[in-house]
Formats: sequence, structure tokens, C-alpha cells
Amino acid sequence: MESTVAHPHAKTLTTSLNITSVSFEEYQSIANGLPTLTLNHRHLCDIELILNGGFAPLNGFMHKVDYDHVLDTMRLNDGTLWPMPITLDVDGEFAKKLQPGNEIALRDVEGLLISIMQISDCWEVNRQREAQAVFNTTDESHPGVAYLYHHVKDYYLGGTLLKVSLPYHYDFNYLRNTPTELRELFRQRGWNKIVAFQTRNPMHRAHQELTIRAAQQTGANVLIHPVVGMTKPGDIEYYLRVRCYEHVLKIYTPQSAFLSLLPLAMRMGGPREALWHAIIRKNYGCTHFIVGRDHAGPGKNRSGQDFYSPYAAQTLALQYQQEIGIEIVPFQEMVYSNQQSRYFPIDQFPKDEAPITISGTELRDRLQKNADIPAWFSYPEVIAELRKAYPLKHKQGFTILLTGLPSSGKSTLANALLLKIRELTGRPITLLDGDEIRTHLSYGLGFSRKDRECNIARVGYVAKEITKHRGIAICALVAPYQEARNQIRQMISDVGGFIEVYVSTPLSVCETRDRKGLYKKAREGLIKQFTGVSDHYESPVSPELEIDTTSITPSEVMEILIKKITLLGYIR
Repeated sequence: MESTVAHPHAKTLTTSLNITSVSFEEYQSIANGLPTLTLNHRHLCDIELILNGGFAPLNGFMHKVDYDHVLDTMRLNDGTLWPMPITLDVDGEFAKKLQPGNEIALRDVEGLLISIMQISDCWEVNRQREAQAVFNTTDESHPGVAYLYHHVKDYYLGGTLLKVSLPYHYDFNYLRNTPTELRELFRQRGWNKIVAFQTRNPMHRAHQELTIRAAQQTGANVLIHPVVGMTKPGDIEYYLRVRCYEHVLKIYTPQSAFLSLLPLAMRMGGPREALWHAIIRKNYGCTHFIVGRDHAGPGKNRSGQDFYSPYAAQTLALQYQQEIGIEIVPFQEMVYSNQQSRYFPIDQFPKDEAPITISGTELRDRLQKNADIPAWFSYPEVIAELRKAYPLKHKQGFTILLTGLPSSGKSTLANALLLKIRELTGRPITLLDGDEIRTHLSYGLGFSRKDRECNIARVGYVAKEITKHRGIAICALVAPYQEARNQIRQMISDVGGFIEVYVSTPLSVCETRDRKGLYKKAREGLIKQFTGVSDHYESPVSPELEIDTTSITPSEVMEILIKKITLLGYIR
């Protein structure tokens, strides 16, 4: 990092890092003169658990020596077991202004001062090394790897945190307990044994059955401790899940279970994450922790193989349970016996019949089609909540992305599609055309790869909001990069439908249609806009539809598009 002049408050603050008598107003005065970093969602989750003791023994974002040891040995530099790096990432421009001993103010997006951090060190992120160490893969279909490669900035800052305020929450405050508060609640209730259940999904009958069996097996009371920070892309938002948990809580025997929310940003790190979750629950006062099959696993990789073997998380957590000081309760998948009308762990299932279950994909499909969901699978109150999140497809919002070279016909098709859908439905429709976006939403952006990706991300964000509120967004963009299109797909698929249409008109045809002279200017080296002449367009891998407009009229294309949208169920 480049040398900078220390802030005049630095000496005073350094002296006062361990002093609790300083008022909030004095901290505010000090912080107003410090460089400010606005924390993102994951930072806020991490800092809350550092400051409230959930991440004990951490007292700040990791120094490099601790970070290196965690990657290599799953331990801090002093030997304490800790499997997950907890880091504060910043861009190079911010990092170069700092040096060890400087302080920075950490604030939320509304400007609330959360903490003052004293910088100990700064180092450049080695994404490949971290991905391989933590996730045992560099495959970007792993959500933790994808976040590391595409969202984490280039430098990490390590340093001690001075607590000013915990992040403020406006929702479910009656269910948010710090480790100290939860330990005191257990003491007041006379609970000596507490078995924690980790989840990032709604709870159904199988999950409740699993927790009841764990409680009976251990003689413990149940803490339902769902994650309400960042989870896997595509997961149901926690607002809905919490309402489902509250319905399920009523089904337990009175005073046998308690619901509390955990503000954790999951990494989907499989075995390492299971170990990390156990340490966190120990900090919250639990004596037992349920580790299920493929705990915190992200699913399958690009080759269709599981990232982690099914019981690797249980094996690793059991290996360290004595050192952590929490008993691991391993459970296999719970499946239903139709003949006996009850659940069994799959390894104890009767051999003379086949188990029945409903996968997450099948459940979503049933919800979207308003199909029956059997009573053995879930509770009526839970299903009623879920149906709110999964309306019938023709009532969902959706986005259509028309991508292809300039002059391939995207804008013509987008405008025609807008009018055709208006003819068929009274739903709100918004057209996001590349030229208009550049004039307004992305005014000032150039045509470097970074600026192009920023332009696409902005359009994706707007389309997501339209889709989320059950509108229809039609986007006509060159969008030349596969990864950027994948990110839009993921972003929008979390809240509604996404249809990618590849307008595959060849370059030679596009040049003959060029009304703006872009191709001629590109060949003469006069512009840097993307035309496919000097830059390579990355063709979509698996679009919902591919159309070459060379020898087909817009009206014929409309018939194809409307038929496809109808077949997908988004319009009737």
C-alpha cells in the first residue's frame, strides 16, 4: 500500500480501542474524519457475528497470518480451530490510501456507523488459492466460488474492530438474539441441553420429525436456528421462511423448542462449513448440533457430480466435536413410508417397500401448477405461505432477453413483441432497449469490457425489479459475454421467469443492415463499440430460443416467440 499521513485522531483512537467509556457521539465525531467504507450484505452479516460474539474468538476481520493458516490448516495462527476465512474486501483505489495503523469507519448503506477498524495489514486476493482451499474446487458453478471470483474485490484488509453499534434490523427483532441473550434465555428456561437445527429452507414434516428424533436421542430441547443472511442464489427469501418456521413451531410440544434467527452469510462450503456452523452454535450456547446429509452442500458441479460426498460434512464435524465442545448429531435423509404412515431415516427404511419423497424441484413445480401437495409432506399453513411465493406461471413476472450482434434485429423484435404481448394481456410491460439504456440508465459508461458488464448488470437489476413485482421486461442488448448473461439469468430466475432469445443473424448480414455505420467505423478503427468485428461475441450456450432473422419476417418471428412464451406457461 502507498504511504499516507495518519489521521489526527489515529493516536487517540488507537489508545481507546479497548475503552468502553467513550460516548457514541464521540465515536461519531472521530469517524467523521476517517475514510469510510460502506459495507455490503455479506460484510454486514460477518461484522454482526464478530461484534456479538457469534464468531468468537475473532475480534475483527482476519489478519493475513490468520487467513493463511485458516486456508492451509483450518486453524488460526494461535492454533484455534476455525475453518472459514472472514475477510473484508476492498478495491485497489481504496486500499492504496491506507497503511497499517490507520483507522477506517465502517458504515451500513444508510450511513449508520457500525464500527471503527484499525488496519493491521492489506494483501491482494488470490482467488484460485482461496477457492481450492475452502471449497476444494475452482468450478464457478459452485456459488461460493462464483461469489469469490465475481463479487469479492481485489484486496483484503485485516484489523481489529471497535464496536459502535450492531447492524440495525427493521424486521423480526423479537426473533433476533445475540449469543449472550440466547444463553441467558436457556438459563431462564432451565435448558441444560440444547440441540441446534441449521436450515436455509422452509421446514416440512420431515425436518420436524428429524429434530424431534434428535431431541429424544440427546435428551435436549430444540433450537430452530435458520440462516437469514446470504444463502444460496435461488433460495426462498427469509421473510417467507420465517413465517413458515413460526407455523411449524406451534406444532412442537409447548416449551420444547425455540426459534431464533442467525444473521449468517453462508458460503455453501460443505464439510468446512458444517464445522464452522458447529463452532457458531457452540458460541450461542448449544450443546448439540444436527449435521444432515450433504450439510451446506451447493449441489452438483458442471459435470453433474456432487461437489462433496454425501456424508463428508458429518465425518469432518464428528472428527472435531470434542475439540469444539459440542456433540454432533448426524442424521441421514428422512423419507416417508406410505405403508406405515411415518418417516424413517433412509438407512433404516423397511426393505420391502420403496420410500417416497418430494424434491425441491418437484415441490416448486407443484406450487407453480397449483397441483396437490400431500399432507404427509408438509403442513397446510406452510403450503399456504409457499403458494404466495410461487404463483401460477401466467401470474409470474418474467424477463425476455434478446441478445445478438448490432443490427441483428433485436430492437425490431423487441418493439414488435411489446405490442403483441400488450394485445394478448393487460399486464404491465417495460421495454429496455440498449440504445435508450445507454442514453439514460448507463449514461457516461464507455465500451470497455468492465463498462459493458456494468451496463448489462444495471439492465439486469432493473429487469429483476420489474419481474419481482410480476411485470414483464423485454431487454434488447448485445450482451456479448456469457458470464454476464449468466449472472442476469441467475438474478432474475430468483424472482420469476427468464427467457433468453439468441438472435443469431450472421455478421455479414448485420453489416448490410447497419443504418448507423457502426461496422464501417469499427473496421476503420474509429469506434470502440462492440460490433463483433474486432471483439468476439460469445454465443449463448443454451438459450430458450435461437432465431436467425436473415430470411424470416418479424411477423413470423412473433409467432415463434409467442408460441414459446405460451408453451413455457407465462401467458395464456
